[in-house]
Formats: sequence, C-alpha cells, structure tokens
Amino acid sequence: MSYVDRVYQQVVEKNPGEKEFHQALYEVLQSIAPVFEKHPEYEAVGLLESIVEPERQIMFRVPWVDDNGKVHVNRGYRIQYNSAIGPYKGGIRLHPSVNLSILKFLGFEQIFKNSLTTLPIGGAKGGSDFDPKGKSDMEVMRFCQSFMNELYRHIGPDTDVPAGDIGTGAREIGYMFGQYKKLMNEVTGVFTGKGIPYGGSLGRTQATGYGLVYFMTEFLKANGKSFDGATVLISGSGNVAIYACEKAQTMGAKVVAMSDSNGYVYDKNGIDLATVKAIKEGRRGRIKEYLEVHPEAEYHEGCSGIWTIPCDIALPCATQNEINEESAAALIKNGCYAVGEGANMPTNLGATKMFQESGVLFAPGKAANAGGVATSALEMSQNSMRYSWSFAEVDEKLKGIMKSIYEQASSAAERYGQPNNLVVGANIAGFEKVAAAMYAQGVI
Repeated sequence: MSYVDRVYQQVVEKNPGEKEFHQALYEVLQSIAPVFEKHPEYEAVGLLESIVEPERQIMFRVPWVDDNGKVHVNRGYRIQYNSAIGPYKGGIRLHPSVNLSILKFLGFEQIFKNSLTTLPIGGAKGGSDFDPKGKSDMEVMRFCQSFMNELYRHIGPDTDVPAGDIGTGAREIGYMFGQYKKLMNEVTGVFTGKGIPYGGSLGRTQATGYGLVYFMTEFLKANGKSFDGATVLISGSGNVAIYACEKAQTMGAKVVAMSDSNGYVYDKNGIDLATVKAIKEGRRGRIKEYLEVHPEAEYHEGCSGIWTIPCDIALPCATQNEINEESAAALIKNGCYAVGEGANMPTNLGATKMFQESGVLFAPGKAANAGGVATSALEMSQNSMRYSWSFAEVDEKLKGIMKSIYEQASSAAERYGQPNNLVVGANIAGFEKVAAAMYAQGVI
C-alpha cells in the first residue's frame, strides 16, 4: 500500500462517518501522490500525517434568546487547520447542515486555496448549525454576540482572521466584529468582509464571482474559447452567483438560469440581473419572485433540473455536491464544454471524473473561487496599513491573482504529465508551497 493510501485509510478509521471530509481528503491525496515520489523526505518526517490533522478543533455551545424570550442552544465550531504559511484564514458558515465533517472538508480545502493566492494565509473554517433565515435582526444579533463570546479568545489579526460564508453576510460580520471589538477593547482587522465604513475593502462583495470569471477567462483563452456569445448556467443567487453573472454578462455571455435552495428560474432571453439583485440583495426574497417581473420566464421547483438546460459553460455557485453523475451526464449530452466551480466542491468525485474523461474543461473550486479569500487577504493588508485602495485597484490586483492561480495550476499539471488537468495542478501547486514551509519549520 502506498504512503498516500495508508494515510488516507488511517484518517478514515480515525474519523468515521465524516463523509464530506473523506471526500475532500481522497480527492486531494490522490492528486498529490506523485509529489512524494519526488520528495521522499516528506514521508520520513510524517508530513502527510501532520497536514491531514487540524492543528486545532474548537467546539462550543452558543446559547441565545429569541424575540419571544425562549432560549435556544446551537453548536459553534472553528477548525484551525494549518498555519504553515500564515495566520488561519477562512469563513464562518451559518446553516443547519453545518457539522464537524463539513467544516473539516472546507478547512482542508482552504489550506490549498489560500496557498494558491500567493498571499501569506493559512487554512481554517468555522460556523454553526444556526439558521439566520427567518430570524429578526435582533435575534441574529444576539446569536452573533453569543457566538463571539467564545470565539473571540481563539482569533486575532495575526492568529486567525475569519470571514463570511453561507449565511454570514455583512449583517452577521458587523455584529460579530462589534462584539469582538467590545470584548478585546481594540480595533483590529480580525474579520474580513466588513462594511466599508469600518475597515472593509472595496471589491470584496464582488470578488469571488468576478474572480471565478477572471479564472475561467484564462482557462478558456488557453483552449481557444471565451465567454463572448456563450450560453451560461449559474446555480445559486448569493454574492458569488450574482457577481459571476454580472461579470460574465459584461464579457458577452448570455446567462439564462439562476437558482436558490427552493428551485431555479430559466429565462431564454437572458437573466435580468437587476431583478435578481432586487430580490436577493434588496429584500432577501426567493428566486421564484423573478416571474413577478418577468412572467415570460420559467420557474421550476428543485435545484438539480438547472443542469438539464443546454449551455456552453456551467458555473455551480451554490453548495457542495450539487452536481452528481446524473447532472454531469445531462451537461455533457447537451454540449457543455466548460465547468467552473464557484462554490466549494459543488461537483462530486464521480461527476468530476466524467467531465474530465469527456474533455470538458473543468476548473476546481480551490483555484477558480479563490478570488474571495484573495481579496480578504487584500483587506487584511489594507487594515494593517490603516489604508484603503480604490475599487479599480483592488479589482486589478484580483485579476492578476486569478491569472497567477491559473498559471500555477496549469504549470503544475504540465510538470506532472497531466496537461489541462487543473484538479491535479491546483492540488499540487497549493500543496507544494505548504509542504515546503512545513518541512522547513521542522516537525511541529
């Protein structure tokens, strides 16, 4: 049994039932196996055993009181996975599905995504099984303050800098940052995704969606294609989906479908993004309300049907494992030639394999959606300098970072004999930097 397979088996045995974590681990470890053939010294110091184990796993209770005076207790987490190249960095997810397995999967992926940005940030993830949907502002505030009453002791501008994720937007970040500031009696850049008036970065809201399109532009160009004139499907309707749609449209693409957790809308004339923004950013409504403005469009219950619409490019921007083998088969059959992951691992392993074997240009999330965390690191830099860049300056830096990420992943894939396989390329490129740092720092 190979070193990589042996370590994977050990982790599965040690962490039973954590299927999402196992999935992420398997995908990465299989990709990086050739690195250990070139660097046998890594096995000698147990580097792989170290990198698969989080440096710290924090779990705590979060009691809060609703508007009727009833006490609720949720569970909070912070997985501080790896700090070899910089302070921990990763989002906070608030969603009923949050558990240890999902956060370990996301934190493990974050190590390599952050490494690819070329910026000095380690990997982490956190969150709670609290659901902000349907809660009043005061209920969300009380939850966030209680959450921060525990988390504050584990984070800091040079230790761990959280950000937003699913369920954690500007409102939640504001409440958490405010409580941290009160508890610590200091104003530091301990959160990213903050409001512009109190240390946020221009361009952060747009960053993941814009970055996805910038990355895909490089990938498509290298293969003689572009967004111009392409028909595009985008799942989701949060920040990532909205701004991927916006940037794709400016590049000449025709986006014909978007979704939320209830269903999807199909507009053959092209999605009216202003309407989607009004629904989602303006009143936090549901995507089916799109038909109130555009009755000629179609609404369908359920999310997976969006992938049966013929398209050239698919950008899954909703959640993990939303594209399975059945959805992948439908996309391939209908002529889709490129898939770019805007969410974290929205394509399961079987579907990823189908895309690659069919010659579909496939961009994994740890590379394609790294624009958000890259701009978060730019926000950290601005906070450290007590300075702010213009939107144009941030956007230009983002564009350069996404081009660099594509070049790193593409180059690594070439070096290891798998050209255009960006799954392998991104994993190896991200791993090489972290592994070199861990080896240089000794067994820690």
